[in-house]
Amino acid sequence: MDAIKPIEVVKSMIAAGAAKGALPARDLLIRGFLSGALLGYSTSLAVTGSLQTGVPLVGALIFPAGFVIILLLGLELATGSFALLPLAWKEGEIGGAHMVANLGWVLLGNLIGSLFYALLLVGALTTCGHSPLDDVAQKIIAISEAKTLGYEKFGAAGLLTVFVKAILCNWMVCLGVVMAMTSTSTIGKIVGAWLPVFVFFAQGFEHSIVNMFVIPAGMMLGAKVTMADWWLWNEIPVTFGNIVGGLLFTGVALYLTHAPHRRAATVSKAAAVPFGEPAA
Repeated sequence: MDAIKPIEVVKSMIAAGAAKGALPARDLLIRGFLSGALLGYSTSLAVTGSLQTGVPLVGALIFPAGFVIILLLGLELATGSFALLPLAWKEGEIGGAHMVANLGWVLLGNLIGSLFYALLLVGALTTCGHSPLDDVAQKIIAISEAKTLGYEKFGAAGLLTVFVKAILCNWMVCLGVVMAMTSTSTIGKIVGAWLPVFVFFAQGFEHSIVNMFVIPAGMMLGAKVTMADWWLWNEIPVTFGNIVGGLLFTGVALYLTHAPHRRAATVSKAAAVPFGEPAA
């Protein structure tokens, strides 16, 4: 059996956070760069699959491919770290300033990788500016405008909506990271990671790293979106929403109920109760 018990999973989450916290800036940038590009690949694959089949659910089914590659290769995706690094900090494995710096380097790497892939894809879709926009390019433009101008027209309600969608997104994304820890086999890790990520993407929730690719890619292709639109109406509120969703509803929630020291204390207390007497 390759299944791992929840208490051991939480231990793995803490250990993973500590290991990530020990990485130097060079590795964080390289691994973050690769993750940003791979998530861009997944997003353009999902758009292509949805258009080719006419079934949006197909895009959601194939999108997790890049996420799984990132996990299996031990690369760095800031949204997953939102659930792991704080647990390592809580256990005293890393310092608070070090945690913030770590996330900053990874976010920078994710951004550079996402923009790099966006630039290459735009060149591929347009024959480096010499071909008319195909269906994939048009769809990327539409997504870019929907993720920014679509919220802007609702004002404060739009900001709240994008924030809530970001919470719902990273609750599942971080759960995908954790589910990959519930198995010791490669197939088990793939299936465990695939399911929650499929759930988030199928419902159109907001992921900050995906948006680092798709919004600027749309801008490069001609979307009527400015830098201010991108950051104020999407990237900044989505990043904060992703932090809340991943940290509170996956990292902290699982830690509170499965923390190793808490479980050990519960077992010791139960063992101390004489046979036949109820535990307090």
